[in-house]
Amino acid sequence: MDITVLFLAIMGTIGLVFAYFAVTERALVKAIIYSAVQSMAFAVMLYLLRAPDIVLVYIPVSVGLYPAALFFLVGKTESEEGEP
Repeated sequence: MDITVLFLAIMGTIGLVFAYFAVTERALVKAIIYSAVQSMAFAVMLYLLRAPDIVLVYIPVSVGLYPAALFFLVGKTESEEGEP
């Protein structure tokens, strides 16, 4: 078995698991972190598929700008977790 295919399968599984965690998580900050980990797994998959030019754009946007914008927006909201 080719080692690249094995790493693709591992990264795909990690991405799938963290995407599930991001969707089912009730705490927004944790969901954003899970989404960033999922995006990083997909970036590794793109690199293994020999698409480094796409990875150079995907990493700053999906791991940097997108979570930063979401953290900013979550910080502007009010927390109502203590109320029923």
